[in-house]
Amino acid sequence: MLPLFLLAVALPLPRVAAGGISCYDDAGQPVDWFLAYKLPRPRHGPPSEGMRYMYQDARSGGWVPGHALMNSTQSAVGRTLLQLYQGANRRTEDTAYILYNDQPPKNVTSSTSARGHTKGVVLLDSAQGFWLLHSTPHYPPPTSETYAWPHSGLHNGQSFLCVTFPYAQFKEIGTQLRFSDPEVFDARVQGPFAQDLPDLRLASEMQPVREPPWNRSVALTSRGGRRFLSLAKFRLFHDDLYSGWLAQALSSDLYVQFWPNSRGVLPSNCSGPYRVYNIEALGFPAPGPHFSATVDHSKWCVSTEGAPGWACVGDTNRNVEEEQRGGGTLCQQDPAVWKSYCALVQSYSKC
Repeated sequence: MLPLFLLAVALPLPRVAAGGISCYDDAGQPVDWFLAYKLPRPRHGPPSEGMRYMYQDARSGGWVPGHALMNSTQSAVGRTLLQLYQGANRRTEDTAYILYNDQPPKNVTSSTSARGHTKGVVLLDSAQGFWLLHSTPHYPPPTSETYAWPHSGLHNGQSFLCVTFPYAQFKEIGTQLRFSDPEVFDARVQGPFAQDLPDLRLASEMQPVREPPWNRSVALTSRGGRRFLSLAKFRLFHDDLYSGWLAQALSSDLYVQFWPNSRGVLPSNCSGPYRVYNIEALGFPAPGPHFSATVDHSKWCVSTEGAPGWACVGDTNRNVEEEQRGGGTLCQQDPAVWKSYCALVQSYSKC
């Protein structure tokens, strides 16, 4: 069992404007970015064991046990999303938000499975906001409800990346969402937001890109100055995100973690200049658990070498169906992040 505490390391955090919408850490402090990894529920373990997570940000120096449970607003993800539910009744000109999931909450009607295999939350005010990418079906609840963790999310591992961005970056984020073509189940992009951020409005209305090219990458800079690379593909790209584009874009061989229980899983690919390997088993440093990829629904990849040292978190699997669907990932180059993800890889399938 993982202890419920967060290790404190006295390293400076990137500056985030006080009072603005932001990602929040387990201690309730605004942070520039964080990573969370919801752990698989052990066999025969109680429900609480299916809501524990590992946490990482610029201060942690690697994975540390989460301070709370995923269903709690004391968790990093819960604290961050609480801003959405507390602010749902604000004036429309104060905030904008988009909640999207290819498997929306069970009480929400979805439109079509042909849309992107992509999950996330965007929330911003007139100064800044956050983009949360995750892999959890039926999550989070619409803004008419309160924060909760779905029962369907207990069993498998899930991944989260939250980044705090300045207002101007949501122009590019809106464009990326139009490429990934998300299933939006709750949104409000009105007034000045709709005027300033036309692609974010179109994404909220599920209006994807209409002409080629069918994929797009863009550099994004967080509120604290961290550079990220966003890559998004539309369904007409007609190829695997990882072997068909990402490995070449990053000039890296990749280990890829995705849901291996879906139909038509693509094998590891060594046909191009860079190799893409499917992860089979994972393990966190003690006291963290070891587990099979078959109980891990998270979506991430990491370069096999520390130079250039890329780590990406997104929402796309490697299978035949998702070659024909939108999706994407958000990448960063950070030695500590690369090391923490690379160390998780216990075994992978060779070509």
